[in-house]
Amino acid sequence: INLDFADVQTIMSMGGAALMAVGKGKGDNRAMDAAQAALSSHLLDVTIDGAKGILFNVTGGKDLSLYEINQAAALIRETAHPDVNLIFGAVVDETMGDEIRITVIATGFEHSLPMMRQMTRPQARQVASRPPVRESASVSSTSTRPTTPPVRRETPEPPAYRVNDLDIPAFLRKKRGE
Repeated sequence: INLDFADVQTIMSMGGAALMAVGKGKGDNRAMDAAQAALSSHLLDVTIDGAKGILFNVTGGKDLSLYEINQAAALIRETAHPDVNLIFGAVVDETMGDEIRITVIATGFEHSLPMMRQMTRPQARQVASRPPVRESASVSSTSTRPTTPPVRRETPEPPAYRVNDLDIPAFLRKKRGE
């Protein structure tokens, strides 16, 4: 079951932020493990919860079954928006052996940014501050003025083109000698 650029365009037309994640699984529960690994990728600090457009691809060996693909799709659908447009593909790659790889692309989040994953962060430690540096009691006899760097005023460079000329193709502008 092949995916093509039309499928990618369909999902990306949902707009907003787009997320991509990859997960791998091996063993008896390999499809569920791969889907779970993709959904909880540690490389992402956000989740795909509420995505309205999801494209996912399952790559596995000769023994890849439609049942396994359906298991992964069900798990991915649970995290998505109820009206999700879910597109999937499957590829048989004999070099994968008994491993499955799932790639997920999610878009169309209700908010401009997907939900941040709740992470437990270590508590910040209190760092002892250094006492302020005291100036020496003796003041030199020469007075010094604080120097301020000179103010730079940058003049904008004129554009290399005229705004009105952008509608004229480059080869015609060159012909006119512009």
